[in-house]
Amino acid sequence: MRELNDAELYDKVQAKDKKALSSLYDRYEKLLYSFSYRIVKDGGLAEEVMQEVFIKLWKGKAQYSEEKGKFSSWLLTMTRHTAIDLLRKQSKEPDFELDERDALHSDEASVEDQVEWKERGQILRTAVSKLKGDQKKIIEMFYFKGMTHKKISEEFDLPLGTVKGRIRLALKHLKTSLGEKGGVSDERKL
Repeated sequence: MRELNDAELYDKVQAKDKKALSSLYDRYEKLLYSFSYRIVKDGGLAEEVMQEVFIKLWKGKAQYSEEKGKFSSWLLTMTRHTAIDLLRKQSKEPDFELDERDALHSDEASVEDQVEWKERGQILRTAVSKLKGDQKKIIEMFYFKGMTHKKISEEFDLPLGTVKGRIRLALKHLKTSLGEKGGVSDERKL
């Protein structure tokens, strides 16, 4: 009995033939591992990349066409993309080890500091609530919802300069209001 070529094995994998998947795995495991290791530079990650590639093969998430080139080239391209995706995903995830270590050395705010921040927050909320309608909405969108000047100008159908001017005017009113109430009078603390 002749040995099946890569394309034939791929077709059998698409038909959910486990033996065909096993044959492809045996045929390409060392190549894919060493190739992905050169990209991710970590043995565990290289194995994860390999596993992900074969899962994509099994689930039919990647489509091979003989007309587009050799199966091995296509498989290496898929491995490269998977490795890069894994590296990107890992760079976005926080490093929990560092978070835990940093938490052990971080100084938590004292009860006095927490009470002071709560009081300042209440004073600031009261001052913001006393702003005029558009100023209040714009300040809330800019500072509390994180919207850009451009988004706010689109939302209110106002020129960009008008939005910036209203933010400056609102901050001036807040500064005055907070100064009168014994709150924060230094702009840097706003």
